[in-house]
Amino acid sequence: MRYLLFVPIFIFTVLCSSDKAAGQAFRNHTTVREIGGNIGLFINDRQVPPFAYMSYLGESRYFREMADSGLEIFCLLAYLGDRGINSTSGIGPFRPSFWKGIGQYDFSVIRDEFDKLVRVKEDAKVIIRVHLDPPIWWERQNPSEVCRLPSGESYRVSFSSKKWRHDAGDALLALLDWVRASDYNRNLIGIHVAAGGTEEWFFHYKDRFYDESPARKADFRNWLQARYHHDAAALRKAWNDPGVSFETALPADLSGTTKRNTIRKKGDNPRLDDTFDYHRGLMPGHIAYFSRLVKEASQGQLLTGAFYGYHLFVHDPRRGHGSLAELLKCPDLDYLSSPNDYRRETGIDWLPMAAIRSVQLHGKLWLAENDTRTSLTTLLREKAPHIVPDGDWYDKGVWIGPKDLFTSQELIWKNAGRMLAYGYGGWWFDMWGGWFSDEGIRSAIRATNRLYQQYTTDNRAQNHVYRPEVAVVVDEKLQFYDDTYGGITGRLAGNRVPLGQAGTSFDMYLRSDLDSLKKERYKLIWYLDIQDLSAEEQQTVKSLMARTGYSVITDHLGSSVYKKEQPVSRLAGRVRWTPEQLREIFQKADVHIFSAADDVVYAGQGWLMVHLAEAGRREIVLPSEWTLMNVKDSTAVPFTGKRLLIEGRKGETFLYKADR
Repeated sequence: MRYLLFVPIFIFTVLCSSDKAAGQAFRNHTTVREIGGNIGLFINDRQVPPFAYMSYLGESRYFREMADSGLEIFCLLAYLGDRGINSTSGIGPFRPSFWKGIGQYDFSVIRDEFDKLVRVKEDAKVIIRVHLDPPIWWERQNPSEVCRLPSGESYRVSFSSKKWRHDAGDALLALLDWVRASDYNRNLIGIHVAAGGTEEWFFHYKDRFYDESPARKADFRNWLQARYHHDAAALRKAWNDPGVSFETALPADLSGTTKRNTIRKKGDNPRLDDTFDYHRGLMPGHIAYFSRLVKEASQGQLLTGAFYGYHLFVHDPRRGHGSLAELLKCPDLDYLSSPNDYRRETGIDWLPMAAIRSVQLHGKLWLAENDTRTSLTTLLREKAPHIVPDGDWYDKGVWIGPKDLFTSQELIWKNAGRMLAYGYGGWWFDMWGGWFSDEGIRSAIRATNRLYQQYTTDNRAQNHVYRPEVAVVVDEKLQFYDDTYGGITGRLAGNRVPLGQAGTSFDMYLRSDLDSLKKERYKLIWYLDIQDLSAEEQQTVKSLMARTGYSVITDHLGSSVYKKEQPVSRLAGRVRWTPEQLREIFQKADVHIFSAADDVVYAGQGWLMVHLAEAGRREIVLPSEWTLMNVKDSTAVPFTGKRLLIEGRKGETFLYKADR
């Protein structure tokens, strides 16, 4: 009975506070800006290190550990829905839903989490990750707005639903009103808009994708009318179907039941092409919509961000990633994120899942989700058994950390080295809590913050002692023509692993940014499955080849090597390269190789990091005489020379500040 009385009182308070909120601005102005060739994060015109802390099971003691480690920014959670974020694993919800009915909200769980944090760090700056999937009651009230399986059963919200987007938008605005009218206004700096599978804007499905809902049919038909300018004859001609109309057209089957081992040519199946074009536009459209709501409601004061653009790691076109180029044009979005590559081995480059050089070119900040497992990582069932699904999904594989603290600390340093050398930020994602509760790990986190402040913040004259000499151009849309539903695309994208072991740094671009490479001077450009070039793209590639020492073109049949514009060799069947093969072609192009031992090397922004693939001694060859300061050892004497000798254990990380 006490609960029944409490909810209406709380809801009444929230509704009445909206008048107060309307007359009160958000106190913090947070934005991203280009500065010295990098994208920086600014709070109230003060540049701050773009590093944060987050935990699904946030506890005060872990907040305190991170505050004591120098972190200023913390990520908190808010959920519209009342089910777990992973519809495949069946995990339970991390938090109760705050959306209790249309126009009815209970923000007490968010209030409690704010209180837990500000008791530890009163001036903490907060980004709220808001998961926008609806609760079960909403789906029951709106049966036409949920995915329909061929059996007629429902399966989560349909992301074709405009009603979901409208109602979820109202709930998001109510949350913003509540924070604006509260004492937590002084803490809030941004909103991370999230939805879909694992909060990462993936369509919900298990083995086969189905959505036969009225919402999807209606939205697809509206999309077709816009695409063909309301000209039914143009639709019939494009689809080569005299009987189709805007009133009867249906999306093609994307279930994945039928697969072919080929890359489909654009136009071979125009109905399928249109369906994928529609499908891939949904998630970035939602991200842009909710980001705009946040910007408008905050009058541009709040930061906005989202997970998106996983084309290097998620190759299944049904998942919904593949329109990063379009999303980068969104003026209301400030940052993008992904976890690091989930091949979480020592001696492997855990690169972001997107072409982050393109992200940065478009003025967006990249924030890595450093959910780095450590030897302190516990199983979810030990921390929150009530949400663990049946089976062993969360008991094996990627959920298990390294066996020792030394390796754990070195992996954190590797995360730090990549962020510093490639000019981006991230949050330390302590999923179940306690993963970073070691002084050695926290000292690395503390140092990352300090080093950024010391060498990057307000440093307009960036130290360009070395810039990557290799550019890699990828096509995020290839997956939509891959009739294996990602198999061929995945083999090509797998070149990211040997690339990270080739002993030098590289920049990764989207195909849509080909023209921007004209402003750079790379010694080698690798075109990784760029097919069906337009006349304009062909001219751009020809121009780039003429001024680039070597070019490599790799498709699903093999690779071709060019010196300037002249073909050198055709390597039939070489779809996947080895680190040694890459070093060989890099050396022909006069690309500098720091290490020839398959080590991970990050060089850029005035930083040099070497992560050993195997134990032993190394001679690290420098491009010229450099002065290196070992930032992991405060007692180290600076080294000056052209050849650096190091010795270490497997997985050990060496990080240096570099000058000439």
